[in-house]
Amino acid sequence: MTTLRTCVFPCAGFGTRFFPATKVIPKEMLPLVDKPILQYGIEEALGSGLDKLIVVMSKGKDAILDHFDRTSELERSLQERKKDDLLDEVESVSTMADLISVRQKEALGLGHAVLQAKDAVGNEPFCVVLPDDVILADEPCLLQMRHVFEETGRPVVALMEVPPDQTSRYGIVAGNMLGKRRFHITDMVEKPKVNPPSRYAIIGRYILPPDIFPILEKTERGAGGEIQLTDALRELVRTGDFYGYVFEGKRYDAGEKLGYLKATVDYALRHPSLGDEFREHLKSLLADDSEQHGQTLRHPRSA
Repeated sequence: MTTLRTCVFPCAGFGTRFFPATKVIPKEMLPLVDKPILQYGIEEALGSGLDKLIVVMSKGKDAILDHFDRTSELERSLQERKKDDLLDEVESVSTMADLISVRQKEALGLGHAVLQAKDAVGNEPFCVVLPDDVILADEPCLLQMRHVFEETGRPVVALMEVPPDQTSRYGIVAGNMLGKRRFHITDMVEKPKVNPPSRYAIIGRYILPPDIFPILEKTERGAGGEIQLTDALRELVRTGDFYGYVFEGKRYDAGEKLGYLKATVDYALRHPSLGDEFREHLKSLLADDSEQHGQTLRHPRSA
């Protein structure tokens, strides 16, 4: 079996849910405490043994490549001013990875974005990471999935159990649970409005064979007039065993405002130099809010 070493990051979206902040700044570069959202996905891929990293971009997203490039003038300035700790951080990012960039010239959906990476991926299995899905886990989510792929040699997607009232927001899989976390997938439904086949939702981590590319080339436009990756995955399910893995960890949808705020709070609380002080700040806010709420109850406004 070909070694798994490639990861694709679709980063061509407009980031409309964060307008006007993302009018000029790529949403993938919005900071999550002190690192851009995309960097968490890059670190997850590297921590899962992947070293060929492909970013699918659109026009105006050069800041992504600049972030992971050398900044000689900045490094020289930090060195001259003896800012060794900051210099180490800058150098660690610039030497973290050499990214391969491909361009998605039209916004035709996730399936189309993945298809643009075909030549760069070549004839080998590969991962897809959606940077919006930030996953806080002791063992990287992709590495958890990789164990399943290396045992089976078959496609794997990350799954998360969701409440019944949220199944209409996700792609939901059909099939049966084989063990504590491994799911054998027989079908999938994109955002079912009624009668979801399960409560297991696909989130933004995939391990796929190169066979997905000819399927994507034939996939017609679906929901929203876009080429949907889910439609191609359903076709891939028909070709053989297809697995889901209910990963260990917590997932945040950092591509929407509330999820981004939740991720910011949780990552800030875990930050080695900020966590303790930030926790005390939150406690004081909650105490003030509780006191104000108590005063309102004791002195209600007159009708």
